[in-house]
Amino acid sequence: MALSMKSAVARVQAKAPVAKANKMMVWQPVNNKFFETFSYLPPLNDNQIARQVDYIINNGWTPCLEFAAPDSAYTSNTNVVRIQNGATCNYYDNRYWTMWKLPMFGCTDPSQVLKEIAACTKACPDAYIRMAAFDASRQVQVTSMLVHRPTTAKDWKAPDRRQLA
Repeated sequence: MALSMKSAVARVQAKAPVAKANKMMVWQPVNNKFFETFSYLPPLNDNQIARQVDYIINNGWTPCLEFAAPDSAYTSNTNVVRIQNGATCNYYDNRYWTMWKLPMFGCTDPSQVLKEIAACTKACPDAYIRMAAFDASRQVQVTSMLVHRPTTAKDWKAPDRRQLA
């Protein structure tokens, strides 16, 4: 039995990629801002957003749009109230943005969400817009991603440009 376990481990190790120390990078902590899920990727196009909406709908979650002006989209000492004497578990500064209409309960088609993203972008072209998804059975937000950056935003950089080494 020990021999078969040893050979199984050897087979797994042979197939598993091994991280190379010279390929690891150090995160640049200064002026290197990220948003939520997928923020390391270039801006998503409509087809990619529609695929994310399909995933949200297929999981029974409810999509919702939120927006924020660039000066309040990121956490800073000037636009949030901080908890004194340290942070607490699950405390997120600046997590809540202004909601665009109501959550899209009963949404069954990604085009419905894309239409609302376009309307929100038209009304607030200089705002960041994110799509969140909520799970009603667990009563939690399960994902959130940017679907629009202001044209003036210069915050996105390729991951290799976000590193020190």
